[in-house]
Amino acid sequence: MGFIGSPASAAFFFGALSSLSLPIGALIGIYTKPSRTVISAVMSFGAGSLIAAISFELVNPAVERAGGGFTPLAIGLLLGCMVFIVLSRAADEKGGAARTRSTLLSALGTNKKRHAREVLERLGAVDILRSLPAGQVQAIVPYIKMRALPTGVPVFRQGGSGDSMYIIDTGRVAIEYADASGSRVAVAELGEGQTFGEMALVWNSPRSADAIPLVDSTAFEIRKEDFQRLAESSPELKAAVSDLAAERGKTGSIPEAAVSAAEWVRQAARHLDESAYRPSETELKTAAVASSSAATAIWLGLLLDGIPESLVIGASMSGFNASPALIAGLFMANLPESLSSSTMMKEAGSGSGRIMWMWSSLVLAVGVGALFGNLISGILPPVAHSLFEGLAAGSMLAMIAQTMLPEAYERNIRMVGLFTVLGFIATVFFHTIGTA
Repeated sequence: MGFIGSPASAAFFFGALSSLSLPIGALIGIYTKPSRTVISAVMSFGAGSLIAAISFELVNPAVERAGGGFTPLAIGLLLGCMVFIVLSRAADEKGGAARTRSTLLSALGTNKKRHAREVLERLGAVDILRSLPAGQVQAIVPYIKMRALPTGVPVFRQGGSGDSMYIIDTGRVAIEYADASGSRVAVAELGEGQTFGEMALVWNSPRSADAIPLVDSTAFEIRKEDFQRLAESSPELKAAVSDLAAERGKTGSIPEAAVSAAEWVRQAARHLDESAYRPSETELKTAAVASSSAATAIWLGLLLDGIPESLVIGASMSGFNASPALIAGLFMANLPESLSSSTMMKEAGSGSGRIMWMWSSLVLAVGVGALFGNLISGILPPVAHSLFEGLAAGSMLAMIAQTMLPEAYERNIRMVGLFTVLGFIATVFFHTIGTA
């Protein structure tokens, strides 16, 4: 890898070279629509390759550098990891989560769990539910539906069978009944956060009153059949429901809950089933389409993944030479990211021209980053140089853990280990060439 003008311009060249696989991967993703198995294989191969490149070209030199050593490297690794996590989360919240399948899955899953926590807070305010074991009742959350309640249309009638309970989200609902003479008697006017019909979950008794929305309202609905199905699958919950029914039969009232609402919610949240809040394919595609207009946020998210590697290329160069292992490792790691992301963007309706522009522009951005990294590396003392390499390595390791391996694992779990090792071996091979 010979002379190219100056070390800085050489850094730009090698930075751009390592990222040329980005538009190549985008072209493959757009026009071939690779299978899940192929994407998983390429993604895990790239992850293994990048791990090897980080080990040989960042970690080893930083540890062995006179005046540097382990401490600044370790500090840099942790700081780089935290900076990546914070910036990645900020990009995701602005729409950048749609840049890869794994980041979009993570963002959707986080939103679903946040919604589940909000629903649990509503459930914790219901005396009957709070009298039951929180760790078991929380499993009903995925089955709770939001129901629209039009003005004046009865939710249920006096004397009808109880098949659901409701927690008002918005609006107002009047509870009233007809007495023996047929006159209407108002019982209560309920608002946001209040419940009605809860006796239906535990006791097989007819409705004692009418529930009539006073304005267009919405409410969380918990169906009796779902609750009973849950109780049948949980001996603990089934026993607690039986005890609650027996206690009411003796005293005519609901016993006071043993824990506060806040404590009940805390216990319930601790038992949330992660798998129940995994986004479906339909939800994923819908979110991808909705996010496709956030092109700037997606591009910034992609740039975030590329900044550390670009700085490292320039900083790790010796004169006009760059490590074959590092360039090859980054090249192989960039390919699957753009391949997977472009495939998803295309399926979400993004135009081929815009997709190619996004990935091609990153080639220039990575080249500029490598040039900048080369310029500042020459003025850094050994301790700062090791810290700098740690920052880049920590950021890239966090990116591998958060985006590349989860996506490879999610698409085809059986191939991840094999192709990760093959990618590692490939970069080791390029390293032996560079040191020969």
